[in-house]
Amino acid sequence: MASTNFVDYVKIYCRSGNGGPGSVHLLRSKITAKGGPDGGDGGKGGNIVLLGNKQLWTLIHLKFQRHIFAENGENGSGGNSSGADGKDVFIEVPIGTIAKDAETGEVLFEITEDGEKKILLKGGRGGLGNTNFKTATHQTPRFAQEGEEGSEGWKILELKILADVGLVGFPNAGKSTLLSVLSAAKPKIADYPFTTLVPNLGIVSYRDLKSFVMADIPGIIEGASQGKGLGTRFLRHIERNSLLLFMVPAETIEVHKEYIILLNELKQYNPELLDKKRILAITKSDLLDNELIKEIEKDLPNIPYVFISSIIQKGLTELKDLIWKELNE
Repeated sequence: MASTNFVDYVKIYCRSGNGGPGSVHLLRSKITAKGGPDGGDGGKGGNIVLLGNKQLWTLIHLKFQRHIFAENGENGSGGNSSGADGKDVFIEVPIGTIAKDAETGEVLFEITEDGEKKILLKGGRGGLGNTNFKTATHQTPRFAQEGEEGSEGWKILELKILADVGLVGFPNAGKSTLLSVLSAAKPKIADYPFTTLVPNLGIVSYRDLKSFVMADIPGIIEGASQGKGLGTRFLRHIERNSLLLFMVPAETIEVHKEYIILLNELKQYNPELLDKKRILAITKSDLLDNELIKEIEKDLPNIPYVFISSIIQKGLTELKDLIWKELNE
């Protein structure tokens, strides 16, 4: 997933179709000089519909498609002929896409399954033809109903990545390196902050052909929940993860303190994130001997933990075992 191809936020202007007006028509033929009303109904306007597609991982296909309009319904006509309905417009989106109203910020709905369809904007109803207004006392109505107008407005689509495990840590904690070693993903890796500017996904193989999905979320810094660093731009992706894997480098002076800072940023962003299962990986542990490991263990948080090194592949089997256990408990 190249950085230039990953888009997780788009703002689009949508307009559903207007309903077609009903017909005012009276039956006239060679054998009927003054027939009754036979005006058909107008067709309904087209809807704007979001369609879940599991093959999509980004909203990039909507980045330059800012205006999306559905067809209007056609007019009704004589002979009780109804107008054709306007065609619906289907917008394909990745699983985990949330639709919001741009003005109010209200969450309208979320697409969570492949093939799921939800109406973003409903088309207007077609107007009734004059046939519908015939009564015993008014047998020749010369009026019909106008079609209902469609809806329009700016909508926001946000993508929250669906993954079993979300990697949480400061820049340079070793998240991208771990993902590249455990899966076939090839995230950008370098020894400077914010190497990862977009989330990366990788499928991690486990025993007996089992697997789980791991997401490398761009690094958090203290104050991210208030917009510092990369801010809250990617924190929302953590909301969809079943398990949070906190990663703190062994070279950190106080591992527990760094863990608490990371935890606090998640709490400030969304307190519900603290309800998720958490495990801790002390990374770059190839720098440690047994004595240092025992010293660090004295002050670790009360959650499952493992010492790992992606470079020499130390502790990775134990890490996968721990992840699988926590995911399936």
